[in-house]
Amino acid sequence: MIPTPALRPWIADVTLMRPDSALPLVHLPDAATALVYRRTGARDGDLRVVGPRSRASCHPGKELPMCVRVRLRPGAARPVFGVPVSELRDRAVPLTDLWGDRATRLAHRLNELTAPGPALRSIEEALLESLHHGSESRGTDAHDLLLREAVDSLSTTGERVAALARRLSVSERHLRHLFTDRIGLPPKRFARIQRVRTVLAGAGSARLAGLASDTGYYDQSHMTADFHTLMGVSPAAFRAGRLPATTPCAV
Repeated sequence: MIPTPALRPWIADVTLMRPDSALPLVHLPDAATALVYRRTGARDGDLRVVGPRSRASCHPGKELPMCVRVRLRPGAARPVFGVPVSELRDRAVPLTDLWGDRATRLAHRLNELTAPGPALRSIEEALLESLHHGSESRGTDAHDLLLREAVDSLSTTGERVAALARRLSVSERHLRHLFTDRIGLPPKRFARIQRVRTVLAGAGSARLAGLASDTGYYDQSHMTADFHTLMGVSPAAFRAGRLPATTPCAV
């Protein structure tokens, strides 16, 4: 599913999820915050804000008539939801806790719809409204460009946080505060998650030793230790289909 052009700077991706009760549901570590609408019955559903996940989790599968997930780009959740994103980390929060009656009205509209396309359009309208109100209240923020550059660097180049802070002419403490407030994770944790997600993307086909080198690890053992910390299993085990033990879903 493709977001409307006005929201593409804010949205990383939109997914129509089709959970299967026969398969475990694996949530990967993720620096992004997502808005999720789950249809749980013919006219029942709920909206949850899923904060950044510092570690993977695995839950028993479930069937849902409709599940639309809108993942926001790192840094976008703060103006959309109006709270420090650190308050959302490793949590799934009812949207009503953040938007109040606006969330209730949106849920009622979504519960009347039968197809994911119109549901996505309604969600996008609500996000645009929230961004509009947020921009009016806070105006232009000089930190936005700094955060965007820092996110791009830590996601793609593997630049060390201390070196990044010096290059951006800010202190490491300031950079840590900015990341924690707007992304929900300190920059070092953000970089670890981005690197493990890169490993996940290549784990199906690449040689693990070469993958470790390509993703900036000292060696394969360093990559394996970091991967196990965030995923709960080694890269080889994950490649073979062995997942962490399932736990009940908090949502």
